[in-house]
Amino acid sequence: MTATTVLTARALLLDMDGTLVNSDAVVERIWRRWADRQGLDGDEVMKVVHGRQGHASMALLLPDRPVEQNLADNARMLAEETSDMDGVVAIPGAREFLHSLRGLPHALVTSADVALSTARMAAAGLELPPVRITAESVGVSKPDPEGFLKGAADLGVAPEDCVVFEDSGAGIAAGRAAGMRVVGVGPRAGLHGPDALVPDLTGVRVDTAGDGTIRLHLA
Repeated sequence: MTATTVLTARALLLDMDGTLVNSDAVVERIWRRWADRQGLDGDEVMKVVHGRQGHASMALLLPDRPVEQNLADNARMLAEETSDMDGVVAIPGAREFLHSLRGLPHALVTSADVALSTARMAAAGLELPPVRITAESVGVSKPDPEGFLKGAADLGVAPEDCVVFEDSGAGIAAGRAAGMRVVGVGPRAGLHGPDALVPDLTGVRVDTAGDGTIRLHLA
């Protein structure tokens, strides 16, 4: 029998890429092209970019590069990503998981902008949560906790009563910095020590207690 972990929360905050949507194919294409243009090792670049806004990744990879150049590259690459949905699919169990959250406090908290997050969720056949925190909503990228704290505030729930679902090191660090518990999704998450880990979303079951508390059964 598989052991089940049970977590309780008042609200859930959900990352998108790697957590609800598998967009690794397009992320690899876009960022390896950028790495080639900068003369950087593509494998090393890919270790940095997951979970962060593009300009924040560039600032880490090329610390002496002007901010304006990073922002310009970021805008161009977001447009490229938004027009490239080849290989974008739902993480197993994501559709059912989101359906189970209807009527419960939850929000999307993504480093993508509005256009990219809308396009990727649609390409994966997933419904957008009514509350969404995107790149336009924050001043600082993950691993800063601003996005998750804003998501909790928009839902009217204390940070300590939220559970985050994340796949990346930057996202897990952001959730922890916000004072929230973190469920890691997939093997990438397992490298960063989340509070609980699931291989995908097929093993996540949601129900509620009489007082509205969300119960997460993680197998």
